Amino acid sequence: MTRIKRGSIARKRRTKLRLFTSGFRGAHSKLTRIMSQQKIKALVSSHRDRDRKKRDFRGLWISRINAIIGQNKQEVYYIYNDLIYNMYKSQLLLNRKIVAQIAILKGDCLFMIANEIIKK
Repeated sequence: MTRIKRGSIARKRRTKLRLFTSGFRGAHSKLTRIMSQQKIKALVSSHRDRDRKKRDFRGLWISRINAIIGQNKQEVYYIYNDLIYNMYKSQLLLNRKIVAQIAILKGDCLFMIANEIIKK
């Protein structure tokens, strides 16, 4: 049986791995075994943190809405929970992302929306 040299195949595999880990620091981008471990770890982290990012943004939107509502004490709404509950009750279909954008850009519009909900 003839001898098969497969160095080129292994080199292609390692080159593909190196392209993925090229920005990593130290041995994480130089040694093959550590590169493969770091690739697995990076992919696991990215998968996990996509869900984490959604949670973080939702918390950010809630705190922005709450901050704008809390500034104006003479209005009826100065609790985030009441605003969201009454928007849901009156079937006003605005999600937290849109309400946070309205609160940041046009704070008066948010209070106009809240007053309309009160009148209903």
